[in-house]
Amino acid sequence: MADFVMPILGADMEAGTLVAWRKQPGEHVARGDIVAEVETEKGLIEVEIFTSGVIERLLVEPGTKVPVGTVLAIVREEGVAPEAAAASTPVAAPPQAAAEAGRLRVSPAARKLAAERGVDLADVRPTGPRGAITLEDVQRAALRPTPAVDRFARMRQTIAAAMARSKREIPHYYLSTAIDMYRVTTWLAAANQQRAVADRLLPAVLLIKAVALALRAVPELNAVWAEGRVVRRDAIHVGVAISLRQGGLVSPALHNTDRQSLDELMRNLRDLVARARAGTLRSSELSDPTITVTNIGDQGVDSIFGIIYPPQVAIVGFGKIVERPWSVDGQIVSRPALTATLSGDHRVSDGHRGGRFLTAVDRLLQEPERL
Repeated sequence: MADFVMPILGADMEAGTLVAWRKQPGEHVARGDIVAEVETEKGLIEVEIFTSGVIERLLVEPGTKVPVGTVLAIVREEGVAPEAAAASTPVAAPPQAAAEAGRLRVSPAARKLAAERGVDLADVRPTGPRGAITLEDVQRAALRPTPAVDRFARMRQTIAAAMARSKREIPHYYLSTAIDMYRVTTWLAAANQQRAVADRLLPAVLLIKAVALALRAVPELNAVWAEGRVVRRDAIHVGVAISLRQGGLVSPALHNTDRQSLDELMRNLRDLVARARAGTLRSSELSDPTITVTNIGDQGVDSIFGIIYPPQVAIVGFGKIVERPWSVDGQIVSRPALTATLSGDHRVSDGHRGGRFLTAVDRLLQEPERL
């Protein structure tokens, strides 16, 4: 038998509310299947399972808030005979929580509108079938005054707590370098002329890909700090910092970033941003990042020195592309350039290795056609 537990969806998560089961006892599940929906401070998360078998028992009722690590269900793995014992009693939801769970049955269109308008779905009165929230319900709720304290304020609090812990516990070091972006911007302009508007690449995609490939040269930055030691990861899952329209931040992963083409990364990045802002991320996207990239150049900022998000051991920052005087073949010319920064964990790496990483990013961006 295998336990299906409330996952850790980031260092700032202590508990989650089970909203709904996607699978029922007796149903077969395969690795990667969505089994449950969990509400956290960062929205509604689709929780995947990482074993194959048959759902034996569900131990937690929808509407129940439980700590991380709580066993939610028992899965009979393939090849194991069914249990003869009676099923355990599920953890019951308090009446108020059960009512809230009912209000979280919501159509995709209504959820998207709620994310755009900053409407907390827990405060919406449903009128649809089986207590579902409809698009009209969200439209009505959007006209009401927004409460001073809402889910997004709580998200800010949890993010602040995680960042404060990071600064206390992680000995940060900081590096920065200016990168000539002439070849990137020139190649990108030519490449986008051959693409439909909807398929054009953004500079951010080339930056993300360069970070992923640079990790192959400096693999100690592709790691997590767990139980007092560094654990290197083989797969490279770059987390992308995404600001939410209502406030707050999430950093879900682009899985196997180094193996994706630029076009694949562009499609997947657009999808990731849309689902993050609609509140429909998957659990693995929040738990799997091995490094984070934060890019706030579109906000007019020259540079950013990020705070490492535990259990990761590094974060990369990119500022805006600006024209700067640059020496080329002994001549001073105007070049588009940006500032790249690295915040590293001194328990895992040092300035020498961090410098090699930023140099690798720079070198990769000088050959954008090979990314």
